[in-house]
Amino acid sequence: MAKELTSRGENYSQWYNDLVVKADLAENSVVRGCMVIKPYGYALWEKMQAELDRMFKETGHVNAYFPLFIPKSFFSREASHVEGFAKECAVVTHYRLKNNPAGGGVVVDPDARLEEELIVRPTSETIIWNTYKNWIQSYRDLPILCNQWANVVRWEMRTRLFLRTAEFLWQEGHTAHASAEEALAETERMINVYADFAENFMALPVIKGAKSENERFAGALQTYTIEALMQDGKALQSGTSHFLGQNFAKAFDVRFATQEGKEDFVWATSWGVSTRLIGALIMAHSDDNGLVLPPKLAPYQVVIVPIYKNNEQLSEISTVVNGILAKLKAAGITAKYDSADNKKPGWKFAEYELKGVPVRLALGARDLENGTIEVARRDTLSKETVPLDGIDTHVKKLLDDIQVSIFNKAAQFRAENTTKVDSWDEFKDVLQNRGGFLLAHWDGTAETEQRIKEETKATIRCIPFDSQPESGRCVFTGRPSERRVLFAQAY
Repeated sequence: MAKELTSRGENYSQWYNDLVVKADLAENSVVRGCMVIKPYGYALWEKMQAELDRMFKETGHVNAYFPLFIPKSFFSREASHVEGFAKECAVVTHYRLKNNPAGGGVVVDPDARLEEELIVRPTSETIIWNTYKNWIQSYRDLPILCNQWANVVRWEMRTRLFLRTAEFLWQEGHTAHASAEEALAETERMINVYADFAENFMALPVIKGAKSENERFAGALQTYTIEALMQDGKALQSGTSHFLGQNFAKAFDVRFATQEGKEDFVWATSWGVSTRLIGALIMAHSDDNGLVLPPKLAPYQVVIVPIYKNNEQLSEISTVVNGILAKLKAAGITAKYDSADNKKPGWKFAEYELKGVPVRLALGARDLENGTIEVARRDTLSKETVPLDGIDTHVKKLLDDIQVSIFNKAAQFRAENTTKVDSWDEFKDVLQNRGGFLLAHWDGTAETEQRIKEETKATIRCIPFDSQPESGRCVFTGRPSERRVLFAQAY
């Protein structure tokens, strides 16, 4: 390989870090806990962003933008919200520097202290609901269905590229409604949008469900989530949608005149996904050779590498490749032709394998004579020689097959690593020796949930929407339970 990776079996965490850096997705910044997203990684985020943005707009949402800075006093208005984010907030206290009179650079100008300190947004509920107060007077102004593409800052102490960084990119939807029913319907609709995106674009099977009270978003009455299983047996929360009730409307006094002529507080939701999804893609699908990207999100779906001995052969190959590129483009397929002469074909093969390009085409002088072309698929590392005629149709079918195949492989892995457990010893044994998702009975108390977390580091990932009522006994306390919930250790 051009850039050797640590194997997953040897050290999964190091494999992940190696892959992010060596596949040119991102690197650590000089700023503690922050990352530089490199062009290839950002191209992947742009593909995700484009599909999600389309899906949001198809469900009636519009984009807006709100300030990066939030007055500190706003956070004190919603008690559980400030409690949930207080330890992660970055605070702006001054607005000017001056030369250090003692020498050695600049210092904060003590005369330039802000009258009110500003929080660098960890999430935007407070600033948005302060704004909505000016937008909403009556039921005729509702619903408001806004989304924001932005960066946020959460001062994490232990960081990992894409999975947990002090600053990250995301989208956050914030909607306002005239009734609890409408807001709940919106909360459910958006978790379904996220699940649709995860499964049909990321090729990532997810479990939809409700968070336990302990795991809900700070300030929410209900949080819905999609949970995915990574190859090391840990869960990754991949998207959340929150029913906020009237909490933020009450905190910011956002009232409206109802259709019946009465006055009421507005009902709210918020929902979001972030660049953490890139981490999910890597950990769910990739292998010891590098990235494995689903075709629907790959920055380019096909790469074509010429194999030649001289410029005359390259010219002949390029003429044919230009025709192939035109056909692929017409079929809606993104392709790259790498005719650079500073790298050998073998190096290019390894590089595009590392970067997870779904299909690689190789064309040489002998292929031109035979009217054939070599086709390699990244997910299985298999190769075949096929006729040049109809290559666009062949590649399109192959990309569709790869998309489905990647999903099926991940779904099979999840099925093989989801275990029903009925005792505390079994719970601990499976968690320690196999990991994965555990379906277990829980007595419904926050105290039991916390004890399980303290003893095993496993949390309730969700109460699955499709879980069936089933009488049983809590694996930890032995108290009665009405259904199983989903446990796992998680990122």
